[in-house]
Amino acid sequence: MNIGIDIEEVKRFNKYIKDKEYLRRIFSKEEIFYSLPKKNAAQHLAVRFAAKEAVWKALIAKNKKLTVIDVSIQNDWDGKPQVYIKNKKYKKIDVSLSHTDKYVVAVAIVF
Repeated sequence: MNIGIDIEEVKRFNKYIKDKEYLRRIFSKEEIFYSLPKKNAAQHLAVRFAAKEAVWKALIAKNKKLTVIDVSIQNDWDGKPQVYIKNKKYKKIDVSLSHTDKYVVAVAIVF
């Protein structure tokens, strides 16, 4: 079992909302589609980025070629965040996301 964790400051992501090029380099289409329409889009982008980083940290020992853009966080039908790597859902990785107005945190556990 491997564990990864990441914390991000929400305000850092406010500037990225209008930078479509940056968004496409870091986030999947699904993550952008989910986050941008939200009232607190920066918070949604920040927590997804934190989750991507947490997954990356948990997996880097097993896969040195993995990048953050290879990881996508998408909610399933009941809102639970799911991990996709290179568009394939990974059931052996759990993520937990949490946030305040200022900070987001994510933890990933790989079984």
